[in-house]
Amino acid sequence: MADTHVLFVEDDDVIREATQLALERDGFVVTAMPDGLAGLEAFRANRPDIALLDVMVPGLDGVSLCRRIRDESTVPVIMLSARADSIDVVLGLEAGADDYVTKPFDGAVLVARIRAVLRRFGHASGPDGSNAAASEAAEPAEAVLRFGDLEVDTEGMEVRKGGRPVALTPTEMRLLLEFSNSPGTVLSRDRLLERVWDYGWGGDTRVVDVHVQRLRGKIGQDRIETVRGFGYKLRG
Repeated sequence: MADTHVLFVEDDDVIREATQLALERDGFVVTAMPDGLAGLEAFRANRPDIALLDVMVPGLDGVSLCRRIRDESTVPVIMLSARADSIDVVLGLEAGADDYVTKPFDGAVLVARIRAVLRRFGHASGPDGSNAAASEAAEPAEAVLRFGDLEVDTEGMEVRKGGRPVALTPTEMRLLLEFSNSPGTVLSRDRLLERVWDYGWGGDTRVVDVHVQRLRGKIGQDRIETVRGFGYKLRG
């Protein structure tokens, strides 16, 4: 299987070069760019398997670059932020990022997060050839699940609302499948992090909250109910 191609946009020369070398040692093919505009050009020219975008880069900041990428592609995006409590984290997720990593980061942790995202998207996770199964969620009894005017085709990976197609990113689709497999059941944020984001460890629940909000905006604000103090559930 072909090596995984990573687009890495980072303006700090030391971080960019050190991270590129670390990723290449793990077998990834890396295109590293110092600013957002160069990153956008490289994305369009190379169509990488995943993009790592620092929030604060010149020319076109990481959040804006993420929006531009998301307008053109569903390729997975991981944002890099210097502050875990920064509003930039939420802005990046709202712009369409699938996950984020806080700087400074350990190279092994970054590689693990990259591979976790790639497993969710069905890409190879690295040179060892291990790849992902699509969703680990239990197969539902029916191929097309219906919740009011919402239809979820679990085999064709398509969603329709009122008969019209709804465009979801792969992460949003996995999230909806998780809800669809257990309608009416309250799913905790920790369970969703484990099942959808493939976190074998505790993660930031803001990732879940922002993606639920994005999903609500596409399938209907009242379709996913918040159960305060416990999590979320899909209304049947």
